[in-house]
Amino acid sequence: MQGTYELGPDDGRLLVRTGRSGLGRRAGHDLTIEATRWSAAVEAREPLDASSVEVTVEVDALEVREGTGGALPLSDHDRTEIGKNLRKILDTGRHPRITFSSTAIGDDVIEGDLTIMGRTNPVRIGAALDGDRVRGGVTVTQSRWGIKPYSAFFGALRLADDVEIEFDVRLPA
Repeated sequence: MQGTYELGPDDGRLLVRTGRSGLGRRAGHDLTIEATRWSAAVEAREPLDASSVEVTVEVDALEVREGTGGALPLSDHDRTEIGKNLRKILDTGRHPRITFSSTAIGDDVIEGDLTIMGRTNPVRIGAALDGDRVRGGVTVTQSRWGIKPYSAFFGALRLADDVEIEFDVRLPA
């Protein structure tokens, strides 16, 4: 599937999955957050290592889609508050975008630089091509980017430092 592709939310999903930690973890929710505004520029070439990927995510367009677990079901008010906290923690005024730029692409792996809140670190993303779909993911440890995971109830309820990022994207014909 050689070619140049411009992708976005109409072509697939980009999700962030969070977990809980701390003594009060039963009160909180494991969240599924979707990036609703993102773009990707893909250069698919042969040999595969000649390919590249650039992804940009608009941080203020991260929306809570689901919350599992917790003492009570996730309410619309909870979603709104989580969104406000997310924007505050990620300082969207100063850092409106998260970006990824590939440095190497191989069979089942994409290596590159992930920039969150102005900090860039290398990541290794598992990825697989299945027909016209590319699926994959990576575990991101927030503290590597200087992000202090959300906490409440004097730290008894905390967002786990590791979050899972996953994607499922259809390449255009």
